[in-house]
Amino acid sequence: MRQRIERRQARVVAPRRFAASEREHPPSDSGPLSSASSEPVPTVVESPAIEPGAGQNGDGAAEVKVAQAETPQDKGQPREPPADDEDYDPWEKFNEKMFEFNRQADRFVLKPVAKVYSVILPEPFEVMIGNGFDNIGLRAAAGQQPAAGKFGGAGREVSRFLINSTLGIGGLFDAAKYYGIEKSREDFGQTLGFWGVTPGPFLIVPFLEPMTVRDGIGRGVDALMNPFSYFGPIPFIWTGLALKLGEIVNDRALNLDLFQGFEESVVDLYSAVRHGYLRRREQLIKE
Repeated sequence: MRQRIERRQARVVAPRRFAASEREHPPSDSGPLSSASSEPVPTVVESPAIEPGAGQNGDGAAEVKVAQAETPQDKGQPREPPADDEDYDPWEKFNEKMFEFNRQADRFVLKPVAKVYSVILPEPFEVMIGNGFDNIGLRAAAGQQPAAGKFGGAGREVSRFLINSTLGIGGLFDAAKYYGIEKSREDFGQTLGFWGVTPGPFLIVPFLEPMTVRDGIGRGVDALMNPFSYFGPIPFIWTGLALKLGEIVNDRALNLDLFQGFEESVVDLYSAVRHGYLRRREQLIKE
C-alpha cells in the first residue's frame, strides 16, 4: 500500500519538475528541443543587417535595409559597347537598300556582261589588261607616298611605272616584279587615315564599291590625280568614266568564280561585305 502511494506521488511530482525547468529555460522558437535534454538547442539564423538608428514601422517591426550589390552602372562606370559596335553603320537602312540595288544591278547587268567578256577574251588577256589598269594607278600610289612620309615608296612606284611602261609594253606585263619591285595599294583615303582622320560612317551608293566617308573623299582626290582624266579625244569626264567601266568589267570577269562562291557561302551578305571592307581598310592603314 505504501509503495502504491509513492508511485502516485512520483507521477504527480514529475510534471511539476518539468514545468519548473520550463520556467527556468523557456522553449525558444529559434530552435528545436534536443531529444536528450529538456533544454533548447540554440541555432544560428542568418538575417539581413539592420542599420543603426533604423526606426520602427507601423507594425512595430524594425525597418530592415538589405544591401544590394552595386553594378558598374550604379557606380557611374561606362558600359562596354556591344561587340557589333565596331562596325560603325548609322546609315544601315539606307545602305542595305543601296546594297540590294547594286546586287541586282550586278546580277542582271554586270555579271552577264562579264560572262560574255570572259568568253570573248581569254583569262591571260584579262590579266594583262588588269596589269595595264594597275599601271595607270601609279598616279594614286606615287602621289600618296610622300603625303604619308614615305618618300622611298614614291620612288619605288615611279620605278615600277617606268619599267612596266617600257619593258612591260605599256604595263600589260608586270616586269617590275622581276626586279623585286612589288606593287602597292596606296590611295588618298589611306593617307587621311595615316594622319588620324577617322573613317566616319560606312556608306554604299549606287554603282560604286563600299566606302566610308573618309574613303569617299579620298576617291575624289584620286580621280583628280588621274592624268587620263585631262587628256583624250573626248571630254575628260567621259574618258575617266570609260576607263573605270572597263576596269570594273575586267575585274568582274577575273573574279566570276570567287564572287559566286562568296555569295553561296554567306548568309548575311551585307554584314559580311561591311565587316570585310572595314577590317581590310583598317589593316591597310596600319601597314
